[in-house]
Amino acid sequence: MPQTYILAAPNGARRGHADHAALPVTLDEITATAAACFAAGAQGLHLHVRDDAGQHSLDAGRYTEALAELARAVPDMDLQITTESAGKFDVPEQLACLRAVQPGWASISVREVARAPDLADTLYGTCAAQGTRVQHILYDAEDAGLLARWQAEGIVRPEQAERIFVLGRYTTGQVSTPADLDVFTAPGLPETPWMVCAFGPQEHACLAAAAALGGQARVGFENSLTDENGSAWKDNAASIAALVTRLEGART
Repeated sequence: MPQTYILAAPNGARRGHADHAALPVTLDEITATAAACFAAGAQGLHLHVRDDAGQHSLDAGRYTEALAELARAVPDMDLQITTESAGKFDVPEQLACLRAVQPGWASISVREVARAPDLADTLYGTCAAQGTRVQHILYDAEDAGLLARWQAEGIVRPEQAERIFVLGRYTTGQVSTPADLDVFTAPGLPETPWMVCAFGPQEHACLAAAAALGGQARVGFENSLTDENGSAWKDNAASIAALVTRLEGART
C-alpha cells in the first residue's frame, strides 16, 4: 500500500480556544501548528483564516499574508485555502476571494456554488484560468450527482476532478463511522484523487478505512478533538502522528 497523503485541518471555521487551548486562531498560531503538523507527517495544510475577533474570514488580504508566511515557514507543505461560507458568505464573495487571492489550491463546496448556479461556470473557469486546483467538497450522493452533471456539461473543467467526501455533517454531536463511506464508494471507487474527513472519536478509523481503499486523509481539530476513547489530543500534531503510526502499521 502506498503512503497515504495527509492534509492537516487544524482549526476550521467554527471552533476556538474555548474548544481546545491548542486550536490555532492567530496567524502565528496557525504557522506554528502547520510546522508541527508537517513534522508529524502531514504533507498539506487546509487553511482557514480568522478576523480580529477570531471569526471565520474570506478576507483576501489575510489569506495572502497567511500564504506568504506559511510558504516561508513550511516551504515544502502544500497549502489549500477554503472558500467555506460557514453561513456568512455568498457565492459572489467566494468568487471574489478566489480572484483576489489566486491560490494554488482551494476547496469548494458544489452545494454552496449551487446557491448561485449562474456563477458556477465563471467560478470554475476562473480557477482554471488562474491555475487554482479545485477540491470539490461533497456531503452526500446528491452533491456527487451535481458534480457529475457539471462535469458532463463542461462547467467543471476536466482537470478539476479532486474531491473530498465529508462523512457526516457539521452538526452538534456528529459522529462519523467507516460505514458512512458507502454512499460515496458503493457506485465504484473514484479513479481521480479523493479524500475523506470525518467527525468524532472514530475519525481515525474512518480515515484508515479510506486509506485502505486508496483514499487520502484530512485530519485535525476542524473535525475531531479526541481519540477513539474520547480523550483530547494534546494538539493537532499529536493526532496526525497517531494517524501516521496507524497507517504505517496497516502497510506492514
